[in-house]
Amino acid sequence: MIPELRREFNRRWTPELYRKFLDTIDRRSGTHVKFRNSETPCFLERALLDKMARAGAEMVAQLVADRTYLEKADAAIPARWRVPNEAPHPMFIQADFGLDQRLEPKLVEIQGFPSLYAFQPMLGDAYCEVFGLEGLEHQLHPRYWEVMQEAICGGHDPEDVVLLEIDPEEQKTLPDFRLTEKFFGVRTVNLREVEQKGNRLYHDGAPIRRIYNRTIFDELERKGVEPPFDLRADLDVEWAGHPNWYFKLSKFSIPFLRHEAAPKTWFLAEMDELPADLENYVLKPLYSFAGLGVVVGPTAEQVRGVDRSNYILQERIRFRPVIDTPHGMTQAEVRIMYVWLDGAPGPEAMTTIVRTGRGKMMGVDHNRDMEWVGATAGLFPA
Repeated sequence: MIPELRREFNRRWTPELYRKFLDTIDRRSGTHVKFRNSETPCFLERALLDKMARAGAEMVAQLVADRTYLEKADAAIPARWRVPNEAPHPMFIQADFGLDQRLEPKLVEIQGFPSLYAFQPMLGDAYCEVFGLEGLEHQLHPRYWEVMQEAICGGHDPEDVVLLEIDPEEQKTLPDFRLTEKFFGVRTVNLREVEQKGNRLYHDGAPIRRIYNRTIFDELERKGVEPPFDLRADLDVEWAGHPNWYFKLSKFSIPFLRHEAAPKTWFLAEMDELPADLENYVLKPLYSFAGLGVVVGPTAEQVRGVDRSNYILQERIRFRPVIDTPHGMTQAEVRIMYVWLDGAPGPEAMTTIVRTGRGKMMGVDHNRDMEWVGATAGLFPA
């Protein structure tokens, strides 16, 4: 997006530097990074990032103030995953944007769930150090580490806080878990190994007082995992990222949005007729991660073949390729990562994840066989 930085980076890039970069992020993560990280960072103007950050914050504020949305979203939470003592707003928010043909940000989706808050700062640093990129930043918040420590630990001793996930050693996000342990001092705990005694939770005999929740409930459903404790009980534990917001701030929320950055979206179950030009729409399941179940330009047969109560149909935005690479112009999807602390007036933009690709979808799994695409960092002039 910043032409002079792009030209200079492409001119100086070598395969040797890229291999050094990959070795660096593996070493700093303490484990191999399995998902694809691009050969290049993305150079963005801070003004564009700020515009995206404002749009995302405005949309979240609109939803949290919308009583009709909140009532319907609450009713949509599956009874077996409904957790008591819900927070009045999400703590962690991800708003993904693409750039339309006029280079205006358009929302792809929004999530009330944590992302790679420990991995991304390390990734940005690695790009800058290995490729000799001076005078660039990648964190949007000036007190990044202080805010993240408060969000994850909430004033507790880190020894009493756990990062909770299902089979964390098997997750592609394991590098982020390792770095969360390193930066914030918390333990990564397998949900299968948690023990409930009365209304308290324990791991290896040690009490759990706060949970940084990274467990995705549709993965528990897919794997047929039954938690060894009762999520519906009034447990004596705090949630860093209350689980109910995984369902409430999700694709379910997009049809309620009225914002210039939000594409037109409908609940499939509420549509009497399908559009004749389905190639201009995207079919999405309400609750999924990493693009699972998303169909760009679906056929009528594909739409009729899904459970209508669990899908939305969204206006397809033709995103403009903006990154000049040796393999051709490439699209970028920018995730603004927020934290909304208890007592704060609203969500604060912390940093970004950028995913790049040349296919219909930006997820790293959808571009893993290409070069100069994948997950990357958003850098901007200091």
